[in-house]
Amino acid sequence: MNTLVKKTDSELKRDVLDELKYEPSVNNTNIGVLVQDGTVTLNGYANSYSEKWKAMAATKRVAGVHGIADDIIIKTPHSLLRTDGDIAAAAANQISWLTSVSSGAVLPLVSKGWLTLAGEVDEGYQKCAVEEAVQHLVDVKGITNLLTVKKPALSVADIRDSIKNAFERSGLLDAGKIEIEFDANNKVTLRGHVTNYTERDEAERAAWAAGGVWSVDNQIEVTWAGAF
Repeated sequence: MNTLVKKTDSELKRDVLDELKYEPSVNNTNIGVLVQDGTVTLNGYANSYSEKWKAMAATKRVAGVHGIADDIIIKTPHSLLRTDGDIAAAAANQISWLTSVSSGAVLPLVSKGWLTLAGEVDEGYQKCAVEEAVQHLVDVKGITNLLTVKKPALSVADIRDSIKNAFERSGLLDAGKIEIEFDANNKVTLRGHVTNYTERDEAERAAWAAGGVWSVDNQIEVTWAGAF
């Protein structure tokens, strides 16, 4: 890990462009990069929602990125265009393969290529699993996850302890730098500082994996190593 990250905007732009070029699932020639005060704006177009998501993930990996703005437009090749009905059917089929989700629990709704997930699942991690299952489908322009989670039997203290223990077990996280808040609506709010986006994403993943979590508000700030 870098012990000190100090880059000019031009250096950061170069590194982001190099990382996009290095990512095999992204056609970097179609994506532009603008950088101002450490905040990266991605523009241009991608051939799929999955490619757009991979471009964002690649940018997160670059040391020194303080924020990311997503202005990428999805333009599906004409030969791949499918109707909303086709996309909904493909989404339903993909979700049906998830053994952790009850049959019929999720209803995929599609309008002009935008996929909305409606219904109720048993646990918070299942809400994430359903979205991950459909994000690679052809012609999906974006996803809105409206899935709700059933009321848990666990107490607030049990859920908070479960998340805290997961943080302490992780080889990617410094549990002492992350605060966990939990309210009556079973919403977890994460605060604190981490040294990169991988840690930030891992903290959110671990919080979602705890039984009884309905939603996660990730307010953890990324402060690159050497900036504390």
